Amino acid sequence: MISPWDRWYSTSCCLCCHVRTGTIILGIWYMIINAVVLLILLSALYDPVQYRYHLTSSELGTDIDVMDDANICIATAISLLMILICGMATYGAYKQHAAWIIPFFCYQIFDFALNTLVAISVVVYPNTVQDYLQQLPGTFPYKEDIMSTNNMCLVFAVLLFIGCILSFKAYLIGCVWNCYRYVSGRGTTEVLVYVTTNDTTVLLPPYEEAVTIPPKDPPPQYMEA
Repeated sequence: MISPWDRWYSTSCCLCCHVRTGTIILGIWYMIINAVVLLILLSALYDPVQYRYHLTSSELGTDIDVMDDANICIATAISLLMILICGMATYGAYKQHAAWIIPFFCYQIFDFALNTLVAISVVVYPNTVQDYLQQLPGTFPYKEDIMSTNNMCLVFAVLLFIGCILSFKAYLIGCVWNCYRYVSGRGTTEVLVYVTTNDTTVLLPPYEEAVTIPPKDPPPQYMEA
Protein backbone atom coordinates (compact mmCIF):
# COMPACT_ATOMS: atom_id res chain seq x y z
CA MET A 1 0.00 0.00 0.00
CA ILE A 2 1.31 3.45 -0.94
CA SER A 3 1.45 5.89 1.96
CA PRO A 4 -0.12 9.38 1.58
CA TRP A 5 3.35 10.97 1.75
CA ASP A 6 4.56 8.86 -1.18
CA ARG A 7 1.37 9.50 -3.13
CA TRP A 8 1.89 13.28 -3.08
CA TYR A 9 5.66 13.08 -3.52
CA SER A 10 6.98 14.69 -6.70
CA THR A 11 10.31 16.12 -7.80
CA SER A 12 8.72 18.86 -9.93
CA CYS A 13 6.79 21.96 -8.91
CA CYS A 14 5.21 24.97 -10.65
CA LEU A 15 6.64 26.11 -13.99
CA CYS A 16 7.90 22.52 -14.44
CA CYS A 17 11.07 23.20 -12.45
CA HIS A 18 12.72 20.92 -9.93
CA VAL A 19 11.73 21.14 -6.27
CA ARG A 20 15.30 22.16 -5.41
CA THR A 21 15.08 25.04 -7.88
CA GLY A 22 11.66 26.01 -6.56
CA THR A 23 12.88 26.00 -2.96
CA ILE A 24 15.91 28.12 -3.87
CA ILE A 25 13.69 30.64 -5.69
CA LEU A 26 11.23 30.70 -2.78
CA GLY A 27 14.01 31.23 -0.24
CA ILE A 28 15.54 34.07 -2.26
CA TRP A 29 12.12 35.69 -2.70
CA TYR A 30 11.45 35.61 1.06
CA MET A 31 14.92 37.01 1.70
CA ILE A 32 14.28 39.93 -0.66
CA ILE A 33 10.92 40.73 0.99
CA ASN A 34 12.37 40.62 4.49
CA ALA A 35 15.40 42.67 3.39
CA VAL A 36 13.08 45.40 2.07
CA VAL A 37 11.08 45.34 5.31
CA LEU A 38 14.32 45.51 7.29
CA LEU A 39 15.46 48.58 5.34
CA ILE A 40 12.13 50.31 5.97
CA LEU A 41 12.30 49.52 9.69
CA LEU A 42 15.87 50.75 9.99
CA SER A 43 14.97 53.94 8.13
CA ALA A 44 11.99 54.45 10.42
CA LEU A 45 14.15 53.87 13.47
CA TYR A 46 16.72 56.36 12.21
CA ASP A 47 14.23 59.07 11.21
CA PRO A 48 10.67 58.34 12.45
CA VAL A 49 9.35 61.80 11.59
CA GLN A 50 10.10 61.38 7.90
CA TYR A 51 7.99 58.23 7.62
CA ARG A 52 5.17 59.64 9.77
CA TYR A 53 4.82 56.95 12.36
CA HIS A 54 2.54 59.22 14.43
CA LEU A 55 -1.03 59.50 13.24
CA THR A 56 -2.43 63.01 13.40
CA SER A 57 -5.55 63.93 15.29
CA SER A 58 -7.46 64.46 12.04
CA GLU A 59 -7.22 60.75 11.20
CA LEU A 60 -8.18 59.00 14.43
CA GLY A 61 -9.17 61.87 16.67
CA THR A 62 -6.16 61.44 18.97
CA ASP A 63 -2.41 61.44 18.67
CA ILE A 64 -1.47 57.74 18.90
CA ASP A 65 1.92 56.16 18.50
CA VAL A 66 1.47 53.57 15.78
CA MET A 67 4.92 52.08 16.19
CA ASP A 68 7.36 53.09 18.87
CA ASP A 69 11.06 52.29 19.06
CA ALA A 70 10.54 49.06 21.02
CA ASN A 71 8.16 47.63 18.44
CA ILE A 72 10.50 48.65 15.62
CA CYS A 73 13.38 46.84 17.33
CA ILE A 74 11.27 43.70 17.76
CA ALA A 75 10.18 43.81 14.11
CA THR A 76 13.81 44.33 13.07
CA ALA A 77 14.91 41.27 15.05
CA ILE A 78 12.14 39.21 13.45
CA SER A 79 13.18 40.35 9.98
CA LEU A 80 16.80 39.42 10.69
CA LEU A 81 15.71 36.00 11.94
CA MET A 82 13.59 35.47 8.82
CA ILE A 83 16.50 36.41 6.56
CA LEU A 84 18.65 33.86 8.41
CA ILE A 85 16.03 31.10 8.12
CA CYS A 86 15.45 31.77 4.41
CA GLY A 87 19.19 31.87 3.80
CA MET A 88 19.58 28.51 5.52
CA ALA A 89 16.85 27.00 3.33
CA THR A 90 18.43 28.38 0.17
CA TYR A 91 21.86 27.10 1.16
CA GLY A 92 20.46 23.72 2.20
CA ALA A 93 18.63 23.22 -1.08
CA TYR A 94 21.66 24.33 -3.11
CA LYS A 95 24.22 22.25 -1.21
CA GLN A 96 21.77 19.39 -0.58
CA HIS A 97 21.84 19.59 3.22
CA ALA A 98 18.41 18.45 4.41
CA ALA A 99 18.79 19.68 7.99
CA TRP A 100 19.14 23.30 6.83
CA ILE A 101 15.67 23.21 5.21
CA ILE A 102 13.81 22.19 8.40
CA PRO A 103 13.61 25.70 10.03
CA PHE A 104 12.07 27.21 6.91
CA PHE A 105 9.59 24.33 6.68
CA CYS A 106 8.61 24.86 10.34
CA TYR A 107 8.10 28.57 9.64
CA GLN A 108 5.77 27.69 6.75
CA ILE A 109 3.71 25.42 9.02
CA PHE A 110 3.50 28.16 11.67
CA ASP A 111 2.45 30.78 9.11
CA PHE A 112 -0.18 28.42 7.67
CA ALA A 113 -1.58 27.78 11.16
CA LEU A 114 -1.86 31.52 11.86
CA ASN A 115 -3.74 32.16 8.62
CA THR A 116 -6.04 29.23 9.41
CA LEU A 117 -6.81 30.74 12.82
CA VAL A 118 -7.65 34.05 11.11
CA ALA A 119 -10.10 32.26 8.80
CA ILE A 120 -11.69 30.45 11.76
CA SER A 121 -12.05 33.72 13.69
CA VAL A 122 -13.79 35.32 10.71
CA VAL A 123 -16.25 32.41 10.55
CA VAL A 124 -16.92 32.38 14.31
CA TYR A 125 -17.01 36.17 14.71
CA PRO A 126 -18.18 37.68 11.39
CA ASN A 127 -18.55 41.14 12.91
CA THR A 128 -14.77 41.41 13.24
CA VAL A 129 -14.58 42.41 9.56
CA GLN A 130 -16.71 45.49 10.18
CA ASP A 131 -14.76 46.30 13.35
CA TYR A 132 -11.50 46.13 11.44
CA LEU A 133 -12.83 48.40 8.70
CA GLN A 134 -13.93 50.98 11.26
CA GLN A 135 -10.40 51.11 12.69
CA LEU A 136 -8.93 52.02 9.32
CA PRO A 137 -8.01 55.71 8.80
CA GLY A 138 -10.41 57.94 6.94
CA THR A 139 -7.97 58.33 4.06
CA PHE A 140 -8.20 54.60 3.25
CA PRO A 141 -9.48 54.29 -0.37
CA TYR A 142 -13.09 53.14 -0.83
CA LYS A 143 -13.59 52.73 2.91
CA GLU A 144 -17.18 54.02 2.92
CA ASP A 145 -18.13 51.91 -0.09
CA ILE A 146 -16.74 48.76 1.49
CA MET A 147 -18.46 49.42 4.81
CA SER A 148 -21.79 49.94 3.06
CA THR A 149 -21.59 46.41 1.61
CA ASN A 150 -23.59 43.60 3.20
CA ASN A 151 -21.74 41.96 6.08
CA MET A 152 -22.24 38.43 4.72
CA CYS A 153 -20.79 39.45 1.37
CA LEU A 154 -17.78 40.93 3.11
CA VAL A 155 -17.26 37.75 5.14
CA PHE A 156 -17.56 35.62 2.02
CA ALA A 157 -15.06 37.78 0.14
CA VAL A 158 -12.59 37.69 3.04
CA LEU A 159 -12.93 33.91 3.38
CA LEU A 160 -12.46 33.45 -0.36
CA PHE A 161 -9.34 35.59 -0.27
CA ILE A 162 -7.92 33.76 2.75
CA GLY A 163 -8.80 30.41 1.15
CA CYS A 164 -6.80 31.27 -1.96
CA ILE A 165 -3.86 32.32 0.21
CA LEU A 166 -4.06 29.10 2.24
CA SER A 167 -4.18 26.97 -0.90
CA PHE A 168 -1.10 28.69 -2.30
CA LYS A 169 0.74 28.38 1.01
CA ALA A 170 -0.16 24.68 1.24
CA TYR A 171 1.27 24.13 -2.24
CA LEU A 172 4.51 25.88 -1.26
CA ILE A 173 4.70 23.75 1.89
CA GLY A 174 4.38 20.64 -0.29
CA CYS A 175 7.16 21.85 -2.59
CA VAL A 176 9.55 22.47 0.31
CA TRP A 177 8.67 19.12 1.89
CA ASN A 178 9.31 17.32 -1.40
CA CYS A 179 12.64 19.13 -1.65
CA TYR A 180 13.53 17.96 1.85
CA ARG A 181 12.65 14.37 0.97
CA TYR A 182 14.61 14.55 -2.26
CA VAL A 183 17.70 15.99 -0.59
CA SER A 184 17.55 13.56 2.32
CA GLY A 185 17.08 10.69 -0.13
CA ARG A 186 20.11 11.77 -2.14
CA GLY A 187 22.15 11.79 1.03
CA THR A 188 21.44 8.12 1.67
CA THR A 189 24.43 6.06 0.63
CA GLU A 190 23.26 2.56 1.46
CA VAL A 191 20.35 1.31 -0.67
CA LEU A 192 18.69 -1.97 0.26
CA VAL A 193 16.68 -3.78 -2.40
CA TYR A 194 14.01 -6.29 -1.40
CA VAL A 195 12.89 -9.00 -3.82
CA THR A 196 9.70 -10.61 -2.60
CA THR A 197 8.39 -13.93 -3.88
CA ASN A 198 5.41 -15.97 -2.82
CA ASP A 199 7.33 -17.78 -0.10
CA THR A 200 10.42 -15.80 0.88
CA THR A 201 11.89 -12.30 0.91
CA VAL A 202 15.47 -11.92 -0.25
CA LEU A 203 17.63 -8.92 0.74
CA LEU A 204 20.00 -7.98 -2.06
CA PRO A 205 23.10 -5.79 -1.68
CA PRO A 206 23.38 -2.42 -3.43
CA TYR A 207 23.78 -2.47 -7.18
CA GLU A 208 27.38 -1.23 -7.08
CA GLU A 209 28.37 -4.08 -4.79
CA ALA A 210 26.43 -6.64 -6.80
CA VAL A 211 28.10 -5.83 -10.11
CA THR A 212 31.58 -5.54 -8.64
CA ILE A 213 33.74 -8.48 -9.74
CA PRO A 214 36.30 -9.50 -7.14
CA PRO A 215 39.88 -9.34 -8.41
CA LYS A 216 41.50 -12.62 -9.39
CA ASP A 217 44.65 -13.87 -7.74
CA PRO A 218 47.72 -13.45 -9.91
CA PRO A 219 49.07 -16.68 -11.46
CA PRO A 220 52.06 -18.29 -9.72
CA GLN A 221 55.43 -17.29 -11.01
CA TYR A 222 57.23 -19.69 -13.31
CA MET A 223 60.13 -21.36 -11.53
CA GLU A 224 63.01 -22.70 -13.61
CA ALA A 225 64.61 -25.97 -12.56
